[in-house]
Amino acid sequence: MSIEGTERERATRIPAALRAEQIYEAAQRVALDRGLAGVTQRAVADEAGVTAALVAHYAPSMSELVADTFRAVVARELTEVRAHVNAVRDPIARLRTLLSTMLDGTRNEVTPVWVDAWGLGRRNPDLAQAIIEEMTDWHDALVEVLEAGIHSGAMRDADTSLLAAQVLAMIDGLNAHEMVDYGRQHSSLRLIGRALELELGLPDGILGQ
Repeated sequence: MSIEGTERERATRIPAALRAEQIYEAAQRVALDRGLAGVTQRAVADEAGVTAALVAHYAPSMSELVADTFRAVVARELTEVRAHVNAVRDPIARLRTLLSTMLDGTRNEVTPVWVDAWGLGRRNPDLAQAIIEEMTDWHDALVEVLEAGIHSGAMRDADTSLLAAQVLAMIDGLNAHEMVDYGRQHSSLRLIGRALELELGLPDGILGQ
C-alpha cells in the first residue's frame, strides 16, 4: 500500500465491528445491484470505499462472504414478506397476498441473487448450505399460510409440505424464465394460482389472474 493510502486508512480508521458491518452491508448492496455473482473482493471494496486488502482482512473467505450476503438479503426479504402477509386476516386473501408479493415485480432486485445462488452453490458449499436453510424458512412460511387456510375451513385439506415445495419450485422456475424474458405471455401469478386453486378446492381465479 502506498504511503498516501496508509495515511488515508489511518485517517478514516473506525472500530473493527463497525468496519466489518460496513463491508458486509456493501456486499449486500453489490449483490442487489449486480447479482450474487458480482460479489467480488474488488467490487465490495469499491462499494465500501476501502482497499481490497481490508475486505480480505474482515472477510478472509470469499465463499463465506458470498454465503453470508445471500443469507442477509434473502432473510430480510422473507421478514418483509411475512410482515406484509400477516397483516391480512382472511386466509384466502393472505395466500393471495403471499403469492402476489412474491411475483409482482417489486422485489426484482432479489431475483438475480436467487438465480445466481443456484449456480454458484454447486461449487460453494457454504452457499449451498445457506440456500438449504433459507429455502427451508420459505417452505415453512408457505406451509404456515396453507395450514391456516385449511384449518379455517376456507381451503380443502391437502399435503401442505408437498404443496409448498411445488409452489417454491414453480416460483424459482418462473423467476429464472423472466430474467431472460421468457413466457411473459402467461401471468406467473395465474400459473401458480391455478395450480393451488385446484389442489385447495378454491374457485377459479380467486388467487389472481
